[in-house]
Order: sequence, then structure tokens, then C-alpha cells
Amino acid sequence: MQKVRLRAFAKVNYALDVLGLRADGYHQISTVMQSISLADEVELQRASGGFDLSLEPEEVKIGAQERNTTYLAWKALQGLTGEELPVRVMLRKGIPAGAGLAGGSSDAAAVLVGMNELFGLGLRVGELRENGAGIGADVAFCISGGTALGEGIGEILTPLPAPPAHRLVVAKPPRSADTAGIYRAYDEAKTHSTNSVEPVVSALHSGSLPTFASAVGNGLTTVTAGFVPEVAALEQTLLASGALGASMSGSGTAVYGIFHDAQTAGTAKDALDAHFIGVYEPVSRGVEIV
Repeated sequence: MQKVRLRAFAKVNYALDVLGLRADGYHQISTVMQSISLADEVELQRASGGFDLSLEPEEVKIGAQERNTTYLAWKALQGLTGEELPVRVMLRKGIPAGAGLAGGSSDAAAVLVGMNELFGLGLRVGELRENGAGIGADVAFCISGGTALGEGIGEILTPLPAPPAHRLVVAKPPRSADTAGIYRAYDEAKTHSTNSVEPVVSALHSGSLPTFASAVGNGLTTVTAGFVPEVAALEQTLLASGALGASMSGSGTAVYGIFHDAQTAGTAKDALDAHFIGVYEPVSRGVEIV
């Protein structure tokens, strides 16, 4: 095999509770994560040596190559296997950065899955997840995707029932959020987290869309909205537009609303004014080879 192409799906957090600060500086969380049809495209091709990354569209800013999650995934896989794995990566971004939608984590997951395929490494999903957890808290989830409870820093995963069929209107204001900064502000504010995970898990087992949608929540929303007030405004607008429930994803700044079907979601989308906006649906995987 000389080339492999993949879709790297974004995720939303149906629920996110912050449980406390760990001794290692990370936060203990409990969260319900869901892969959605918004995706980046990742193409991996064998190369003569090293690692090369190209990006579309070119104006997307991802910082230095050595700090990009695709490079970190390549580096980690070389360390795990002890092999030289020369590769050229073409990354076509569809997931907005700084949105809480796991764009960087999904790209890293796609590189781990794709290189395993491209070079015939024979690594199991558990090995890829363990390797990915050192790159970012969401990478382990993005490798498998679907619907899952995440504990620890999000890397301890338990599969959950898929949600009832629905559409999500995802909207992001121009400003992004710095995850580390949001958690620092959360600690300084001594905020008491919401308890959204248990109701969402219970609703997923019940299969009721209205019950599920009304339960979604995020303990970081108040803090993020303090920096970016558009977050709260988008959430309220989505609810006013007929969303059964609305919440922020991750540390923000993307917000989503849950709708019965594509028609009502499309009508709500047309009424919104946001830097990034689209209608998506839940998917059962985090990475797809195409």
C-alpha cells in the first residue's frame, strides 16, 4: 500500500462535569462524547524519508509543524514500533480550530489509524488508544468514536448506547478558547460543576430524544462565556429557534443545538449569524478509511 485516505470526525460533548484538579495538573472529568459527521480529510502517502505536512486551505493556521498533532502522532508511533515510518501527510481542514470539537485530536487519531494500515503494523485498537492518550485527552476517543463515557482526563472510555436520531446545528463565533486558560479560570472562580453526565447517560438508555436533549450540559460554559459572551448568546438563539436542547462542546467556543430532523435544523441554521455554522448528525465511528 502506497497511500491511504481517511475521514477524521469531530466530536461534541453531550455532557461535561469537572470533578477536580489532579496532582499532575490535569483535571479529572466525566463526559459523554459523540462523533459527528463534520470531518477533516487526512491523506497519508509513503515518502522517501521523515515527515512532511501540507495543509488545505493554506490560510488555515496550525502553528509549527513540530507541535501539530499529526506530527506528534507520527513521532509517537515511531517510538512505539522502533521503525522508521517516512510519510507525507495532506490535511484538509473542515473542523474549525479552538472550538472544542477535537479537530486536532481527530487528526492525530487518523494518522495513528492510517499509518497502522499504510505500513501494516498490526497494532490493536487498544494499543493505538494508549499511544494516542499521550498526545491529547480526546485522541483515544477519536480513534474509536461513536458514543462513549469518558473518565479520568477523558481517556478511560466506556461505550454507551447511540442517541436517538437527531440533527445538530453547530455554530462557532469568531473567537476561540484556550483550553488551559479556561480550566485555570474555572479553578480561580471556584466554580461548582453541573451534574449533567448522569442525566444524559440515563436518557441515552431510555431512548427518549426530548429527555436526552433537555439533559445536555457543560460545566465549563459559564467560564468560557465570561471570555466570549457570544457562546451564551448562540445557545439562547438555538433554543429560541426550536432546539430541544443546546450546550457548548468541550472548553468552547462551539455551541450546538439538538433538533428532531434536518428540516427544522436547516431552518434554525438559516436564522443564525455565526462565523462557522453547519448541520450535522451523529456517526458511529471516529475515523473512517475511504
